[in-house]
Amino acid sequence: MIKKILDDKPTKLFIGFACFFVANALLAECIGGKLFSLEKLLGLPVHEFTIFGQSGLSVTLTAGVLLWPLEFVMTDIVNEYYGPKAVKRISYTAVILISYAFLMFLVAMKVPASDFWKGSHQAEGIPDMQVAFESIFGQGMWIILGSLTAFLVSQIVDVMVFHKIKKRTGEKHVWLRATGSTLVSQLVDSFIVLYIAFKLGQGWSWQLVLAICVVNYTYKAVVAIALTPLIYFLEHRINKYLGAETTARMKAEAMGKEYVPVVND
Repeated sequence: MIKKILDDKPTKLFIGFACFFVANALLAECIGGKLFSLEKLLGLPVHEFTIFGQSGLSVTLTAGVLLWPLEFVMTDIVNEYYGPKAVKRISYTAVILISYAFLMFLVAMKVPASDFWKGSHQAEGIPDMQVAFESIFGQGMWIILGSLTAFLVSQIVDVMVFHKIKKRTGEKHVWLRATGSTLVSQLVDSFIVLYIAFKLGQGWSWQLVLAICVVNYTYKAVVAIALTPLIYFLEHRINKYLGAETTARMKAEAMGKEYVPVVND
């Protein structure tokens, strides 16, 4: 049984996709507490601007956005070859394992710290390692709830939009269904996480929530479009790895259709 599983190319591919998907989502959540300036990253001067009357804005993003676009690339690839049930399965798995990880972070924060360890990095300017540890791993519960809810809902939206577009376009216009579904789902993701984490959790005004949403979504939209060639590259490599017949069968089954082999006379 094990040998059969390990020798089956579609199965091996799915296991690889699922592992990367979950690991990437967990890493994005873990590093999401850091904010960075996109202008400084690109070597540009920081300019403040106003949206919806909210002044003093700049392109400040969480480090998690460096990884989240890859989640939606993987969603589209899995959707293309394995269908919506597979996407939902790995999405639910990711949410469960991320929740488990944060539960373990909470346990690690609550266990008594060694006095030696607490002061072990004072020479580096860290007076209390326990406080530093809690500040890194102790993200607010509203942020965790908002992030996980937004992730799960946006994944479901991505699947729905992807398949609606593919039903109309067939195998053509990969860029349209991949980028289109990502643009819609990322808008949903950006709004939900800000609404739950900061409108409900911290009492932000609607003005500020919508302004930050526009900034975050603009970045995500640009990255989604920029990553379109990556989707074509991955599909080309996957098609070559699986072979034409297996690829055609998987894509047909992903759309809920019966695969009909092409017989050459």
